[in-house]
Amino acid sequence: MEQIYNIAVEAIKKRCGIIPETAVVLGSGLGTLADAVENGISIPYEEIPGFLASTTPGHAGKLLLGRIGKKPCVLMQGRFHYYEGYRLQDTVFPIRLFKLLGVKTIVLTNAAGGINLSFEAGDLMLIRDHINFSGNNPLIGMNEEDFGPRFPDMSHAYSRRLNGLMRQAAEICGIRLKEGVFVMMSGPSFETPAEIRMLRMIGADAVGMSTVPEAIAAAQCGLETVGVSCITNLAAGVSDRTLSHEEVLEAGLAASEKFKNLLLQFIKMID
Repeated sequence: MEQIYNIAVEAIKKRCGIIPETAVVLGSGLGTLADAVENGISIPYEEIPGFLASTTPGHAGKLLLGRIGKKPCVLMQGRFHYYEGYRLQDTVFPIRLFKLLGVKTIVLTNAAGGINLSFEAGDLMLIRDHINFSGNNPLIGMNEEDFGPRFPDMSHAYSRRLNGLMRQAAEICGIRLKEGVFVMMSGPSFETPAEIRMLRMIGADAVGMSTVPEAIAAAQCGLETVGVSCITNLAAGVSDRTLSHEEVLEAGLAASEKFKNLLLQFIKMID
């Protein structure tokens, strides 16, 4: 496995001389941040050894390297999901690759359903913590010591420092940033109203089908992590609307300008 990581690192370095300090994983319908990348070099996933194919609509399936302001960054335009039939261990390949490329900070974003009854479609939620209800873990199997300990601490998977900077960025941008606990379900079916009631009872504020495996792998690697959910719809049972992925994409696009402004301000503030 170590060999494939090294081959992937060399393949990226040959295409781009930038050593990224910040990585951003873009969720469904949230790809407009890519417009702010200066002198960007785009690499399709199929041209990177070890990368999977992104099959979900709204995920471009490209790695974009360049600068946002003065910060060298790498953006994942589309991620890999458990429900696509991939092993969780393989879905976090990019996170470990980012570590080897020199990334210090990672921003995880997603489109999520609102469980908290005070949330509305279009809200942005800072992830304070998460609950893993996927039934799996990306660290299961033989541990690769180069990426961290067998039993990593998850007490501060989401950096208090970065959360503070994200709050400041939201205030500067005039954005009302909600906060809460994100829960991952495996998908691809949306949750039932009964499941949403259960998740609300255990303290979840938003639900989605991604992000948690990446946060676990990032914590093991020692990457400083921050997460933001775009509440694209109210979860099952909260409203009478029929849920669909098309609605998720449309709501993500509608909130994309606000989302982009928040992340641009945040990236500018990172040390």
